[in-house]
Amino acid sequence: MPELHFSKGHGTGNDFVLFADPAGVVELSPDQIRLLCDRHFGIGADGVIRAVRSKALADGKASLEEDPDAEWFMDYFNSDGTVSQMCGNGIRLYAQFLIDNGLAALEAGQTLPIGTRSGVRDVQQTGTGFQVDMGRWHLTGEEPLVRARDLKVARPGLGIALGNPHVVVALSSDEELDAADLSWIPILEPEPEGGANVEFVVPREPLVKDGVGRIRMRVHERGSGETLSCGTGAVAAALATRFWAGEHAPSNWQVEVPGGVLGVRMWPAEDGEHASLSGPVEFTFDGMITV
Repeated sequence: MPELHFSKGHGTGNDFVLFADPAGVVELSPDQIRLLCDRHFGIGADGVIRAVRSKALADGKASLEEDPDAEWFMDYFNSDGTVSQMCGNGIRLYAQFLIDNGLAALEAGQTLPIGTRSGVRDVQQTGTGFQVDMGRWHLTGEEPLVRARDLKVARPGLGIALGNPHVVVALSSDEELDAADLSWIPILEPEPEGGANVEFVVPREPLVKDGVGRIRMRVHERGSGETLSCGTGAVAAALATRFWAGEHAPSNWQVEVPGGVLGVRMWPAEDGEHASLSGPVEFTFDGMITV
């Protein structure tokens, strides 16, 4: 049973266990990942992130083909042990982990490319944390009916792809948002192949203040359950709200999640519209554990 040196941290309450394995020699089983994430018998987290050099695994080699400077790959697993493509809060924490451990450097104005299963993502430092270019997004064309426990009426959702799948649902009030029991997996009809993260959104009043759109969100993450924050989910929620609001809606958004506040920005690029996520990160402790 190997001993694992780890760091524990979070981005707006979305928490992770991170460890360095540059050569890619530590292969954790789903049972070991579930143990690490268990809040009673393990460390406790929404997911596990392994810091591995891109050249050490097949998915990372694909990242190097996209960008030869993507030296590091974010090998991310949900708390149930399943592999995940991408995590917006996790990649910001991962960037800080690389910097803190002397594995990468990121000067003001520079960009750190990081490989993920959704492609290479570029990270920059901000005054309060990090901003990550989440890449090109698109509507999936799916609008499944969404049922959640303690929501009296099923609602239509809007499918959005950000490297991982999302379905965003608009609710009418804070009271309705607070009443939803997201410890239960929302039911999607029809169910997207492979499932989806489901975001429930309420606009603030007024929706736009000083040119910035404002929403409140809760999320049930595929493979992790309800979390205090979801980075890609915040981006999906802002994109969906802008879509519903119409052509004059802003491109800058403030997303309030149970764990804090995230920023989302959209802009046109050569390959289509991109969206970025910004927010703080914080490490809480380091330790050793036998897995």
